[in-house]
Parts: sequence; C-alpha cells; structure tokens
Amino acid sequence: MKTKIIPIISILSVAAILFTSCDDSTYREYEGYAPVYMSYEDLRTAVKTEQNVDLLNPGKIYYKDNYIFIVEELKGIHVYDNQDPSSPVKKTFVNIPGVVDISISGYILYADSYVDLAIIDVQNVDNIHEVGRVRDVLPYTVPPAGDDFPKGYVDNKKGVVIDWELKTIRERVYNEPYPWPVYYRGGMEFLDKSNASGASSGVSGSGTGFGGSMARFGIRNKVLYLVDQNTLRIFDITDKTNPLRMGAFYIGWNIETMFLSGDNMFFGTTTGMIIYDISNPLVPAWKTFFSHARSCDPVIVDDTLAYITLRTGTTCGGSLNCLDVINVRNLTAPSLLATFAMKNPHGLGKSDDLLFLCDGNEGLKIFDATDPLTIGNKLIYSYPGINAYDVIPIGDILVMIGDDGLYQYSYSNIQNITLLSKIEVKKEQ
Repeated sequence: MKTKIIPIISILSVAAILFTSCDDSTYREYEGYAPVYMSYEDLRTAVKTEQNVDLLNPGKIYYKDNYIFIVEELKGIHVYDNQDPSSPVKKTFVNIPGVVDISISGYILYADSYVDLAIIDVQNVDNIHEVGRVRDVLPYTVPPAGDDFPKGYVDNKKGVVIDWELKTIRERVYNEPYPWPVYYRGGMEFLDKSNASGASSGVSGSGTGFGGSMARFGIRNKVLYLVDQNTLRIFDITDKTNPLRMGAFYIGWNIETMFLSGDNMFFGTTTGMIIYDISNPLVPAWKTFFSHARSCDPVIVDDTLAYITLRTGTTCGGSLNCLDVINVRNLTAPSLLATFAMKNPHGLGKSDDLLFLCDGNEGLKIFDATDPLTIGNKLIYSYPGINAYDVIPIGDILVMIGDDGLYQYSYSNIQNITLLSKIEVKKEQ
C-alpha cells in the first residue's frame, strides 16, 4: 500500500488537545482508524459454508483432485469443481476469518485464521466443516487500513481486528519521552505506516495439492510448514486432525515465499534466496543464502535451476524488475546464470520447457525455457490487459489468478495455447 505523510498541522492539532492526568497518563483525541474486533469465541465458531458469495478480492490459489480453492483474503475460500476446466462449477464458500494461506493433505485443509491454525475436512465439498484448531499458534496480525490517518491502539485481549472504522478516537496513553510519535501500551506505534452446482467426486484422502509460487504454507510427507516474515513453524500431521507443534525458529528477515522441492526448502526473501535441507523433515538444516538486490521475490525450482522474479513494491523497496535464473546444482554454492528485464513480475510456474510468468499489469507471459540462458528473449505468448498475480501449471492446464478473476488456459498444443474459462471478480458498484 502507498504511504502518505500526515500533515504536520494534524499532529499539532492532536497535541493541542492533550492533557495530563494525575496517574502519569495522557489522553489523546484524534481522527483516526479505530479497530473493529471479532471476539476469540466468535472467531473459533466462524467456519461455515455459504452459497452465492461473490469473488471480490482474490488472493492465493490451490489445486487438488480437480478442485480449485481461491482465497478471498481474510474472509474465506471459494471452492470450484474443475473436472471440466472450460466450465468450472461454483460449489461453495467457506467462511474462515483471517485466512491468507492454505495447504491440503489428503482431504484435510489447513488454513491460517488470524492467530489460529484451522483444520477443515473438505472430503465432501457439500459438507465442508472444521474438525480441529490449534489456538494461538500464529502471530497477532491486523488487516491493512488507510494510510491517510493514524491507527488507534489495538487491545489484543478484545479479540482479533477484522476491520477499521474512521472516527474520532479518545484513548489513554501512558506517557513516553518526547518527541512524537508516542507509543501505546503494548507497543503499537501511533503513526504506523506499514501494513502489507454440479456433480462432484469429492477430494481424495491421499496426496497433497499444489499451491502457487506465492505460497507460505507447504507440506512434505507428514510435516506441515508455515512461514511468516521471519519464523518457520513446524507441525507433525501424522494425525491430520490433531497437528503436533514441533517448534518454531528464526530463519531470517523479510521472508516472502516458500517452495518445496524434493529434500530442499527454498525461501524467497527481499534480499535473497535461502535454502534449507529437509531430508529430516522435522529438523530443517540451513544450507546457504544466495544474495540479490533488494526487491520482492518469489522463487520456484525445477531440477537444478531456480527461477526468481524481482520486482519493486511498496514494502520491499529496491528498483529492479527482472527474472533471474540461478544454477542450484550445487546447493551450497548457487550461481547466477542470466537476468532478464521485466515490467513488474510476480508469481511464476514451470512445466517442462515452458515458463509461465505473471508480469503485473502486462499480464501473463509464456516463455520457451529450453535454454536457461535465453529464456527472457523467447516469448511465445503474451496476454496483456490482465493484472496477473500467480499461476499453477497442472498437466496441460494453466490456472492463473489476477485482479479481475481466475483464468484457465490449455497448453496441450504449444502452437495454439487457448483460454478455456474465466471466473470473474464481482466489480464493486
């Protein structure tokens, strides 16, 4: 999100109305965004299915057993029967407050739900329901708010923040040393500027699904991995509905994405790629760090090659927009093979000799990846006019999510890659 500087007159106005009380605290009154809470009790009874819910704000995508799961950021998951990719069938919407990432093992879906990990049975898409929950295992986060006014103090004892309301806020703040801004109790900064129906056969009880390159969840065998900006959390899911917390450890700053490939785990960060050995899934071992210029950074790996997109972003910094191809044959000493300029690349995927790349508002681009040294110069197809975000190649079908909906393409004939279907985002009135 863009950041705006709050006019100094606004701050002076706020300062002018402060008064000191006898208990060494201060009251502040100002125009700002006040948190709207959902109680923990309501959060933990919120998972339910609904019909006729429009796709409004699509996020990450997941594919398993001919079903597509589209995250409606912080709201829930849209489920589509995709047995016929040219005509996907809308099945249901699963209300999951706070959801951003998901992963599926067998027919058990794992989703973040603000501070909790929700465990959901999706075997029968007509009867999706919660079967377990690990409470208070994820960091307390808040949804984005406008950046033209300050945000009010968040009291996490009241529940999770699900929205913000612009209003006049009056609150007590315990005194802190000059200068402004002061900090609320609990460490919240006053001038916080950052945030970043048809027939179906059901979901099978075996295997895992496929996430896109923007994923932060991953599953290997009987282990579930969750990563946030700096911490990897590990769960033993031998008992799928009763995950055991095996630990959490610091892996670095500004982690953006996670990609699992064989016995290795690759993290995309704003400053480079981190590689871990997961041959012992419960005890990842650090291998190396490959540095690149500061930028937003998803990564995928195919055999001995890693593909990294670097882009400018409001939270990532940097000025590069490019595709890097990295030789990872020697995982302890990755080396850069080639760099190709792009417009604003996001997610990417690979299938045999095709590389699919979401290049922001320049849309979907498909490259001949036969020669890693010339990929960026061998554009086969381009689909402009789509603000593309992420892709999942499945067989000869490409599933792509963008700002205006989910697209599916057939690439069974490389000479005639065709659009099969589109699930539209409902435009706000």
